Amino acid sequence: MNNYKITGVYSAAATPLNADGSPDLAIFTEHCQRLIEEGCHGVALLGTTGEANSFSLTERRTILEAALEAGISADKLLPGTGVVAIPETVELTKHALSLGVSRVVMLPPSYYKGVSDEGLFAAYAQILEKIGDSRLQVILYHIPQVSGVPLSISLISRLVEAFPETVVGIKDSAGDFNNMQAIVAACPGFSVLCGADPLLLPLLKAGGAGCVTATSNLVADSLRTVYDNVHDATRSVEVETAQARINAFRTLSNSYVQIPTIKAMIGLKTGNVGWRRTRPPLVPLNDAEYAALADRYAKLP
Repeated sequence: MNNYKITGVYSAAATPLNADGSPDLAIFTEHCQRLIEEGCHGVALLGTTGEANSFSLTERRTILEAALEAGISADKLLPGTGVVAIPETVELTKHALSLGVSRVVMLPPSYYKGVSDEGLFAAYAQILEKIGDSRLQVILYHIPQVSGVPLSISLISRLVEAFPETVVGIKDSAGDFNNMQAIVAACPGFSVLCGADPLLLPLLKAGGAGCVTATSNLVADSLRTVYDNVHDATRSVEVETAQARINAFRTLSNSYVQIPTIKAMIGLKTGNVGWRRTRPPLVPLNDAEYAALADRYAKLP
């Protein structure tokens, strides 16, 4: 994995909210620091789990600035900067670069569905050319079940060929392991990062580069155990045990709507019930769901 530009365990960090619905920057930065202390190589903030698409551009800039001001190293941050409008994607990415953050996760423009690979290539190419910064490293974001816009292997290969120093990886959150294996095979040296925690171990064994996952908000230590020891036969039992723990947390997080459930679980872990808050259209778990979740959470390994 040493030839990959981006490797490791990254948390798709959730974003805590104040009672008025604004981002709680103090709790967020505390959470980022804890994630790194628990084993994450870095924090992928402002992604799907982070409710990024419910925040304004100004809020997104403020959240990234807060992480840096709290002492999180720029090279440990992977902000999501891909939005529907190309000029705004350019703006958010340039803002990150102006702060010394050179690695970003970038959704394709996703309002129009059924667009061609030619159109998606043109969008990414225009974005990268308008930014025009050799420091930039882009992780593509494939989450078609949410975005409605899949990134085909032929498109990925074309982007890597056209921008080999810039398009360096992909977060594949579709949950299709065969697709991840196919990208690994098609694009040597390209970082394939899974978005589904149960796939970390098999992906690493297949030559993948790591993960960007929601459950790392809760079990970063176990994910790091898998990542660090996957190729050490003497620690295979430890690795399998860690992966089983990850899977148990992931299964519970999927018992209800995932993002409100992840946030509620972070609240149970930290003792801060404010974590239950979400920004509409997402709604928190109701009291019955939360009570059932808390009971099951207490029984996790």
